Amino acid sequence: MKKSENLKEVVIKIEGKKWEEALDKAFKKINATKTIDGFRKGHAPKSVYIKKYGIESLFMEAANNAVDVAYNKMIEENKDLQIAAQPILDIKSIDEKYIEYVFTLTLKPEIKLGQYKNLDVKKETVKVTKKEIDEAILHMREEYKENIVKEGKIENKDIAVIDFEGFKDGVAFEGGKGENYSLEIGSKTFIPGFEEQLIGYQAGDELDINVTFPEDYHVEDLKGKLVVFKVKVQEVKQIKLPELDQEFFEDLAMDGINSKEDLEKQVKENIKAHKEKEADEKYTDALLEEIAKNSSVDIPETMISEETDRMVKQFGEHIAMQGINLEQFYQLTNSNEEKLKEQYKDEALKRIKYRLILEEIIKLEKIEVTDKEIDDRIEQLATKYNMTKEEVKKQYDNNLDYISYDLKVRRAFEIIKGE
Repeated sequence: MKKSENLKEVVIKIEGKKWEEALDKAFKKINATKTIDGFRKGHAPKSVYIKKYGIESLFMEAANNAVDVAYNKMIEENKDLQIAAQPILDIKSIDEKYIEYVFTLTLKPEIKLGQYKNLDVKKETVKVTKKEIDEAILHMREEYKENIVKEGKIENKDIAVIDFEGFKDGVAFEGGKGENYSLEIGSKTFIPGFEEQLIGYQAGDELDINVTFPEDYHVEDLKGKLVVFKVKVQEVKQIKLPELDQEFFEDLAMDGINSKEDLEKQVKENIKAHKEKEADEKYTDALLEEIAKNSSVDIPETMISEETDRMVKQFGEHIAMQGINLEQFYQLTNSNEEKLKEQYKDEALKRIKYRLILEEIIKLEKIEVTDKEIDDRIEQLATKYNMTKEEVKKQYDNNLDYISYDLKVRRAFEIIKGE
């Protein structure tokens, strides 16, 4: 099916009582804002209003009022069509007796499916090394670290508690002063070269630290400039990691963990589960990529646009959890919505093509799911997320088609994998 063949225009006419109701609703809203001689604001009869402003003044508001009626009628009359994107709406004609809407529908494109069974794609074998286990446990210990006051000189990885003030050409510069600042040596959080010059000093020492700001530093007056920081070491602390003892295991509050061996075993299982999940995701993506190589489909622009809109929205929701909105993101990255959508276009095309492949396999394999399978899936989700079955259904707005579709897709993947 060519892209032009994916578009279908449907004309829906709303007339009679439905159109009269839409006009009456429009009159009440608009009339409430009008003052006509001889009447209180919003209280002029409809006939008087029309004589002054004309019936045409109600058309656009009435058209908005009748959209839902027209949309539902369009869906009902075309329920056998597979609509693949949000319809584009326009008005064909309008007068006091009726309105005609034109819905431009994007129909699901036909896909010529290539081989989707017995594919030469192998799943990555997952292994967990001792180094990975040790690194994971070290990270856990670091979460419970303590900073202990240390007698003696500053060494790498120690924490230096310092007072400092920066000077450029003998003049203190803004933002270059701090008191009782805890700086971990080797963290690279300060200007390059600053932390290393503290090594060998101890509490009570005073020193000058000479550093040059990077050329790309965010303050214009300091870019590439040589400055001097006058520093006093107030205190030196040493980072102490907890031992792998009973106290640490109790702090972790992990069921069944009472020894180093227990912890290593659990950590290994956790790493393996994470790697298995990643490997499975890569495997399924590789399978779909292989099928896509030998499949062909013309994807309408409206589907691509709708998918990129969805991806931008998802990205906006993701960064909102980090305390930033899309407008702020655009300012920080010197970008805009159009550029972001362009970045997502290839991924959007891939997502759509993969979705069409799976739906075609569902169709060819005549995959169906029973009410019991849907109910069992709801039960699984309820158990997994500690919810009731009714709460799970509510999450899906009581539309079980979503769960049914998910089960069909899972079955399609089983066929692709040869399971």
